[in-house]
Amino acid sequence: MPELSQRRRLLVLAICCMSLLIVGLDVTILNVALPSIRDDLHASTSGLQWTIDAYTLVLASLLMLSGSTADRIGRRRVFMTGLIVFILGSVLCSLAPSLDALIAFRVIQAVGGSMLNPVAMSIITNTFTDPRERARAIGVWGAVVGISFAAGPLIGGLLVQSVGWRSIFWINLPVGLAALLLTLRFVPESRAPKGRRPDPVGQLLVIALFAGLTYAIIQAPESGFGAVLPFAVVALAALLGLLWYEPRRDEPLIDLRFFRSPPFSGATVIAISGFASLGGFLFLSTLYLQNVRGLDALHAGLWMLPIALPIMLCAPLSGRVVGNRGPRLPLLVAGAAMTASALLFAAFQAETSDVTLFLGYVLFGVGFGFINAPITNTAVSGMPRAQAGVAAAVASTSRQLGQTLGVAVIGAVLASGVGSSSYKDTFVSASVPAWWIVVGCGVAVFVLGALTTGRWARRAAARVADQLESVEVREAAGVNA
Repeated sequence: MPELSQRRRLLVLAICCMSLLIVGLDVTILNVALPSIRDDLHASTSGLQWTIDAYTLVLASLLMLSGSTADRIGRRRVFMTGLIVFILGSVLCSLAPSLDALIAFRVIQAVGGSMLNPVAMSIITNTFTDPRERARAIGVWGAVVGISFAAGPLIGGLLVQSVGWRSIFWINLPVGLAALLLTLRFVPESRAPKGRRPDPVGQLLVIALFAGLTYAIIQAPESGFGAVLPFAVVALAALLGLLWYEPRRDEPLIDLRFFRSPPFSGATVIAISGFASLGGFLFLSTLYLQNVRGLDALHAGLWMLPIALPIMLCAPLSGRVVGNRGPRLPLLVAGAAMTASALLFAAFQAETSDVTLFLGYVLFGVGFGFINAPITNTAVSGMPRAQAGVAAAVASTSRQLGQTLGVAVIGAVLASGVGSSSYKDTFVSASVPAWWIVVGCGVAVFVLGALTTGRWARRAAARVADQLESVEVREAAGVNA
């Protein structure tokens, strides 16, 4: 890709951030609308879980395929295709006549969404080649998460309250169409010098792993362990198949060599843990505010602002710190703040007081605001730029997998605790085990942030980067590695 002027680079960043905005809005708006969807479409707790997880599950399954495809056939082409499919899926979701139809149309949305964020991150990585400039750009990228989070509950609350839950999908149309036209005009095409060939077997194994695991977790409280055991077995077999098959391919879907780098492996697990916290936190908070406190969608959205505003403020700060001092400090702040927040709910039932509820939300917002930039920066730095799409897609897959598992596990724990009782009578006590899971996720972020950002980890990462770079050079020269 030719070197762009500073103004053009910033414009490309803004266009890429528009895709993140609509994907982020889609998650937070939907959370606010869950009670309305439940009442209108007669959904159970597991049905509500599937409206979220059908989207994040398909995203997680297809992100690496989209990243490698974009590296091979052109990032702008795949990005524009993703915008078109995402817009189409949004229109269909707004017209869904039943819960099953809504879940199916969310899958279409996710197919489009899988071509947006990892491909946009790859475009940004190849546009901002200076490490510090790239870290700041990723900080802006992370701030958009906060903006979408802040706007989502308010816009969603207003739309659900005044028009109905179907209108929450309309917001994607003007933003998506504007991003599509601007991409066509201003984003240059780019691709890897040598893109990876498709890996259909690896892709099928990834889908079997994620789908089997998620289905087993969500349906276990409702169907029983015996009914979901075959799906758990399928997930385990798919995992073993991936570990056996992928290293034997010259161009695998998942390049397991990346995981020899401690910072990269740490960032992957941190992303799963951090976004599992987010998925579970939002799911519990939305149901509590609307079903236990009895707030309408708008006032529930206003209560989400103490989470959203710190994310918006801390994300660009995290990006600057990563650019100047590295990822260690932001990860430690993120882990400590998220753990402290979850502890307030798990040990002290923060929901029962406005003061502690507010404090818990602010702490979680600060923690999550610091986590995004170090994950993304670690994932793409130290990797060959030609494979930036694959590396960014692994990080994005980890995020979506984490959010999928967070909703699945915490929703299943909550459903088991509530049983046939009403949410209002049993929610606070039934949610305590779920909050302890969120505590564990926060501790994992802190511990891994400390362990995988030290000197030995950086030295190991440098060795892996040199190996990958030399292999890439030999492959480009047509020599077998």
